[in-house]
Amino acid sequence: MKKLHYFASALAVSLLACGWVQAGEKTIFGIFWEGCEHGCQGFIDTIKDSEFDAKVLIRDAMQDRDKLPEFIIEAREIDADLVLTYGTSVTLGVAGHINNSEPENFISKRPLVFMYVSDPFGSGIAESFEGSGRPHVAGTFNRVPEAVNIKTIRTIQPDFDHLGILFNMNERNSALKVKEMEELSKEMGFELTALEIDPGNQNVPDSALIPGKVAELADAGVDFIYLGSSSFLRLNADVFTGAAVQNGLPILSPYEEVVREQDALLSVAARAADVGALAAQQALKILRDGKEPGDLPIARVTDFAYVVNMDVAKKLGMYPPIELLQIAEVVE
Repeated sequence: MKKLHYFASALAVSLLACGWVQAGEKTIFGIFWEGCEHGCQGFIDTIKDSEFDAKVLIRDAMQDRDKLPEFIIEAREIDADLVLTYGTSVTLGVAGHINNSEPENFISKRPLVFMYVSDPFGSGIAESFEGSGRPHVAGTFNRVPEAVNIKTIRTIQPDFDHLGILFNMNERNSALKVKEMEELSKEMGFELTALEIDPGNQNVPDSALIPGKVAELADAGVDFIYLGSSSFLRLNADVFTGAAVQNGLPILSPYEEVVREQDALLSVAARAADVGALAAQQALKILRDGKEPGDLPIARVTDFAYVVNMDVAKKLGMYPPIELLQIAEVVE
């Protein structure tokens, strides 16, 4: 994925406004797991376009949880008006679990908005769509129901009955997604083969293991691979999707950029920039409009798009039916 490098920099936008803490320019402190990508840029652009008086500071954890405590300290030292978190790992590391008993180790006394958390309820970040259950926390949700993904696969491959998935145990969202798919496989009648990428490694997995794991899925007889939820696989999408095509396997991705920029066959997803824009609207409700974070429902993306990579379809000899192509965006 192409990165937009705003690390340790500030973007200022103008217009005097009142906010959650005080009048004047606000500071939004964004903590990202893998740099400032399209969702991050969507957030920045929406704040800028709103003409609300704020600056957005971006910090990149570079997939290293050990960096999160120093970012928490920095957010306190600069007295950030709002903290933005990207992804499950960052949000758990910065906001903590909803039942955490050590609030002093997390952001607990200033507004926080999360984005790109695949399961905020199963991960213990929020209570329900009606509200986070935490006075200072608001957030967004951007996934389609997983049943939609399976139905989409069956539209392309009517005899589909075996799904493969790779997961990273060090990403809470990745492990949770496997459990969810295990339950769904029973409900929708398909076999699931889930392989951990780098068992026993408590740090970032070795990306060199990905091609071998994809080959294992092929040997197991899977019909389709689902990317699931993994920042690691998204960052290593060139290797992951290339290995899948080499093994004659299609990938369905919940991230459209892996279809547009790499070799996943299709996605059913929200636009990344739209997810960032939705998180920015949550931030504006808090800082500009004076809403309490905990009173806001978890904002859900409502517009999803099908994206099909026809170059990959040709390589695999697997063409989506005309009914799907009529509503999908086709990329080469």
